[in-house]
Amino acid sequence: MTTSLAEDVRTKFQAGMGRIAEFWGFPRAGGAAYAAVYLSPSPLTLDDLVEIVGISKGALSIHMRTLERLGLVHVEGRAGDRKDYYTVDTDFWGVVRRVLREREQREFDRALGTVRNCLDMIAGAPEKGHDKHELAFYRDRLLTMQRFFDGLDRIVGALLAIENFREATVERFFGVKRAGRARSRGGST
Repeated sequence: MTTSLAEDVRTKFQAGMGRIAEFWGFPRAGGAAYAAVYLSPSPLTLDDLVEIVGISKGALSIHMRTLERLGLVHVEGRAGDRKDYYTVDTDFWGVVRRVLREREQREFDRALGTVRNCLDMIAGAPEKGHDKHELAFYRDRLLTMQRFFDGLDRIVGALLAIENFREATVERFFGVKRAGRARSRGGST
């Protein structure tokens, strides 16, 4: 059985989006599901996605709820139909901003907290009974990591502040709030 070029492209794109999702700390299958909806010219149901992505409906439902919470996909209902229909948000800056806001605070706080706790343990260690050279090495490495996380936190904060400033400026000059999110079927709304 041969596959079409479109199927090959979709499969390759789904694999790539799966890897990107995994890089950002999300399940690979969630990235593949997003890719399937992104490349669909019409809204997809969970049944459609099960066939395309190749995972169980229950697992897919969890991934789609996560994607919906992050604003990466939108759910539409249809009169007389109990199924949910999924479309994507093609406003990539908005998507990135929402993902950064979702992940930034929780993950940076955890990482910084761990580094701070380790530095506190070293600072509170009694003088005797410990290898001073090893602890000094650990302290230097941990301080380097802390500076990195602090810098990364500032960069993400600056990116989010720039986006907030941009939106406020548009609203102030034109007297309108940003109109909706771009959807997969018709561009911007």
